[in-house]
Amino acid sequence: MAQSGVSVAPECIQAFNDLKLGKSTKWIIYKLSDDYKEIVVEEKSTDGDYEKFREKLMHAKSKNKRGEEGIGGRYAVFDFEYEAPGGEGKRNKITFISWVPDEAPQYPRMMYSSSKEALKRALNGLASDVQANEPEDIEYDAILSKVAKGR
Repeated sequence: MAQSGVSVAPECIQAFNDLKLGKSTKWIIYKLSDDYKEIVVEEKSTDGDYEKFREKLMHAKSKNKRGEEGIGGRYAVFDFEYEAPGGEGKRNKITFISWVPDEAPQYPRMMYSSSKEALKRALNGLASDVQANEPEDIEYDAILSKVAKGR
């Protein structure tokens, strides 16, 4: 359980293990439930198109404490494939992305920020971790530079 009191649904771990072991799932997007008590799977896909994945994050919505919908945060795992420098071939790194836009309302931002570690601890086998607050932070090249450095 997170500092915020949020728990991780078992389906989150199962979806991650399917990605990690089966390699057919390319990405998973997690969200906080509407009552902010649990992290759940919002969507997963076998499509490795990074731009489609990024669009899903960019258009995420969350509700504030009054139930008003606005820009939302998400957690995501992307099985990032890239060419290793120096012609060493293809590499894969399972990358955790915490997307908490600066424009999101205060309560969702606070809950996403304080619950992140609970999900990360539950997902064994993450190779890289990216904190993203601006649209530029989740551009393909920005992620690639972090993943290729092993962060």
